[in-house]
Amino acid sequence: MIHTIRFRLTVLYSGLLFVLAALVLGGTYFAVSKTTDQRPITTEFAKTYSGTTYLGKREVVFVEEVENAVNVRTMATLRDYSLITLAGLYVASLGIGWVLAGRVLRPVRSITRTTEEIQATDLKRRIKLNGPRDELKDLADTIDTMLDRLEEAFRAQRQLIDDASHELRSPLTIIRANVDAVLAAPEASDEERVRAVAIVDRATTRMTRLVEDLLASARRQGGAFADADLDLARVAGEACEEYATPAAARDLTITRQLGSGLEATGDADALRRAVANLLSNAVRLTPPGGTIRVSAGRSEGWLWVAVRDDGPGIEAADQARVFDRFWRGESSRRDRHTGLGLAIVRQIVESHGGRVAVFSRLGEGATFVLWLPPRDGVAGAPPDHNPL
Repeated sequence: MIHTIRFRLTVLYSGLLFVLAALVLGGTYFAVSKTTDQRPITTEFAKTYSGTTYLGKREVVFVEEVENAVNVRTMATLRDYSLITLAGLYVASLGIGWVLAGRVLRPVRSITRTTEEIQATDLKRRIKLNGPRDELKDLADTIDTMLDRLEEAFRAQRQLIDDASHELRSPLTIIRANVDAVLAAPEASDEERVRAVAIVDRATTRMTRLVEDLLASARRQGGAFADADLDLARVAGEACEEYATPAAARDLTITRQLGSGLEATGDADALRRAVANLLSNAVRLTPPGGTIRVSAGRSEGWLWVAVRDDGPGIEAADQARVFDRFWRGESSRRDRHTGLGLAIVRQIVESHGGRVAVFSRLGEGATFVLWLPPRDGVAGAPPDHNPL
C-alpha cells in the first residue's frame, strides 16, 4: 500500500496540513511569549522588593507574584494545548486525507476498471465519465476517442484480412485445381498442360499484385517512406515509362502532356506508385488500339496529375466508392480487378495532404486526378473540377 497513489496523497495532504498548523500555532505561541512578561516564581523575588514602600511592600509583592504566576500558567497551558491540538490534527488529517484522496481518485479507478474490461476483440465499451469538466474528464474523453479510432482500425484490419483472404482463395483454388487435374495427371495432353500453365501464371500474377499492394499499403501506414523535394512531372513521366511496354503489348498509346516547375514535397516512390496504379487500371481497361492520356500541371495554386483512359467508364453512383478497398464495379468484376490499387492511390495522396477525384461516364472512359499541394504550400481546399 505504501506505493499506492492514495497513500502518498494522504501523507502529502496530512503533512502539509500538519506543517501549516504547526507554523500557525508556533507563531501564535511565539507572539504571545514576546508580549507577556514572565519569570520563574521564587522566594528571592519577595526579598528584592523588601525596601519598597510604594503602596506597601507586601501589597506590591503579592500583585506582581500573582501576575507572573498567571502569565507562566497561561503560557504553559497554551503550549500544552497547542501540542495536543497538533497531535489530534495530525490524526484527523490522516483520515480526512484518506477520504479526500479516495474521492479524487474515484474517476481514475473507474477508468482503470473499464480499460481492464476492454479486450482487443471487443472495443465497444467506453468510459463515458460523468462529472465536472476537469482534467480527469478530459482524460476519459481522450481515451474514449482513442478507443473509437482503435475500434475503427481493428474493424478495417479485420475487413482487409477477410477481403484479402477471399481474393487469395480464388487464385489458390484455380492453381490447385489445374495442378491436380492437369499438371499432375500423366494422361494430360501437351495442349492441356500449356493451357493450365497459362491459367496458373495469370493466377500467380494476381496474387503477386495483391501482395505488393498490401505491402505498399502497410509501408505507407507505418511511415516507412521519407519525404523530400521532387518534380511531379518527372514522377509522372517515370510511371509512364514503366507501363510503356505493357501498353504496347495491347496496342495502346500513352500520350504525355507534362508541365514544368511542378515542385512538391513528398515521397517520390509512393507518388510514382500512385500514378502507376492508375496506369495499370488504364492499360487493363482500355480496349486495344485506344489511347491513355497522362497530364500534369498547376491550377488554383494546386499541382495535379491526371490519367485518362478509354475504358468502359464508371457509373455516377459508383464513383464515390471506387476508391474503397476491394470495391468491385461491373467492369472490375469482368476484368477480375483486386480492388486494392485505387485504395492505395487515395491513401498515398491523402497522406501528402492532397485529394484524389474521378470524372467518368459510362462508355466514355474515366479520368483520375491527383491533387497535391506545392512545395511552398497552398491555402484552401483542392479544386473539384476536371483539369483536362
